Amino acid sequence: MTGDAPAVLPVPGEDRPSGGEGMATVTVMEWQRVLLFVNGRLDRVLEPGRHRYRAKHAALVPVEMRPRVLIVSGQELITRDGLSLRVSVAVTWSVTDPVRFTTGAESAQAVLHGAVQEAIREAVAATTFDELLADRARLSDLAAPVSERTSTVGVTVTETRARDLMLPGELRRATQDTILARERGRADLERARAEAASLRTLANAARVLEEHPTLLRLRTLQVAAEPGTRIILDPRAD
Repeated sequence: MTGDAPAVLPVPGEDRPSGGEGMATVTVMEWQRVLLFVNGRLDRVLEPGRHRYRAKHAALVPVEMRPRVLIVSGQELITRDGLSLRVSVAVTWSVTDPVRFTTGAESAQAVLHGAVQEAIREAVAATTFDELLADRARLSDLAAPVSERTSTVGVTVTETRARDLMLPGELRRATQDTILARERGRADLERARAEAASLRTLANAARVLEEHPTLLRLRTLQVAAEPGTRIILDPRAD
């Protein structure tokens, strides 16, 4: 981001007479607006097209109207539950009022940067750490509050996107340990469920065999019929 205000620059397509006297022409592109100042005062805003103006004591200030992206990164914030983290946000913005953008502040982009920081700080302070981890979209709904703060400099924000949530080293390790412990717990629970299901199956089989001993003999005959099977009979068995 550059914090410089729009400068008085030659405009592409401008044709000034030599010596600064007489009439001049300027072509304003579709994505521009050009402010015409005469004797230091705003005379009018030139819309896209070709314009003639009196060159004497005149100055032109072009303003870019296409959407731009501002990256606000690395500010350290405190959540509602007192934890510290660093947040990075991408903001899509554009100029909606070229006069306010040029004259409303020394640097309209600096005003925008400060407004985004304030909005992020307020959003994080109203949210717990777990809520932010579960739903980053909470930091992507800042366009309206930021636009309210930047209306005085002719800037409107159309979109904000949370790019990064960076945790301090100790907190990051603690979070990783918590996630690992949760996953181990889930794995242990699944093993326990599988073992319980296996025990229930064995118990059901034992109950069926106890109620119908003939089934055990039939099963023994089935196994004995398989090639390579050795059956050892206990003469003490009934």
